[in-house]
Amino acid sequence: MSPRLTAATATRVLTQLRHDHRTIALVLLLPCLLIGLIAWMFDGTPVLDQFGPLLVGLFPLLVMFLVTSVATLRERTSGTLERLMTLPIGRADVVVGYAIAFAVLASVQALVVVGFAVGVCGMDVAGPIGLVILVAVLDAVLGCALGLGASALARTEFQAVQLMPAVIFPQIITCGLLMPRDEMPQLLEWLSRVFPLTYALDAMQKLAAGSGWSDVRGDVGVVALFIVGALVVGASTLRRRTP
Repeated sequence: MSPRLTAATATRVLTQLRHDHRTIALVLLLPCLLIGLIAWMFDGTPVLDQFGPLLVGLFPLLVMFLVTSVATLRERTSGTLERLMTLPIGRADVVVGYAIAFAVLASVQALVVVGFAVGVCGMDVAGPIGLVILVAVLDAVLGCALGLGASALARTEFQAVQLMPAVIFPQIITCGLLMPRDEMPQLLEWLSRVFPLTYALDAMQKLAAGSGWSDVRGDVGVVALFIVGALVVGASTLRRRTP
């Protein structure tokens, strides 16, 4: 793995994203719009304070998964990745370069979403706002990593979109957002332990309740391990399709 080649890949992807105004609008504006609608619907109630931090962690993950999986698959099908693999560049350089580029976009997204939820919508978080931003960034980066890994399973952009229900929806159902995990059937509670979204939203729940770093560092560590694991899967499935 070469830092120079990794940086060159990240720079190329960021340059492409900078000129893709629709994607930037989707990434930055859609989560804010959804959170704003919820704040408007439940104005004067504690709903936003109770569920807002969870949505701040969930929406960036969903959007970044979709954007990353489709964008990466587009590069696969257009032959860009195929041409890259003919050059003296390692698979890790390509995957980490893509991950860095999308992580930069994810970080900007997380800052915008948290700032909008707290500063505009008035969401109240009892825990440190810096940790809320950190977890939101990790959640968005997790969406990028899962999208990179999932893109290897699809052959068309439509298939990449179809992967979202298969990869994300089971996690939403079992992560504790709809029902406390300790009240679920035991099999589903066990299943929730192997999904990264469980730990991402658990950290947000703790921060919303006023917890600090010592209470969420375990969840943050698990999310970071899932990010690394998804990138390893993405690198292992990246290969030339033609001799």
